[in-house]
Amino acid sequence: MKDVIFDDFQNAVNDSLIRHKSILDILTKFQESNGRINRAVAKSITNCGCINVAAKKQQMPEDNDDINIESLKDCLQTHIDGNLCDNCREVIEREIGNNLFYLTSLCNILDLNLYDVLIKEYDKINTLGKYTFR
Repeated sequence: MKDVIFDDFQNAVNDSLIRHKSILDILTKFQESNGRINRAVAKSITNCGCINVAAKKQQMPEDNDDINIESLKDCLQTHIDGNLCDNCREVIEREIGNNLFYLTSLCNILDLNLYDVLIKEYDKINTLGKYTFR
């Protein structure tokens, strides 16, 4: 069923993409949408203030003998304090939606199936698990 949702979305994107059919248009619009997400998150911090960034060096356990993958998950932080307000959440969701539109457009023009890409990545994560360092 989920693959139907992805296929329907991919087909809807394909049907609605009229102006930006060139690979160069799609690539630059995709990059622009990435920047708009970054800007929306930054504005949530600097303009609204609903979230704060308290960044500092990630602290690892001092006793290296006790370090394992599970304990690292508990040690490392996101550096975000607070929660998105409804307005900021709406803006960021909209920008991520635009980003998904251009990502899907890129898949369409390169004849890639978005669901297949997602499944391959999902399988890779499940196979490699916590040992996947990116």
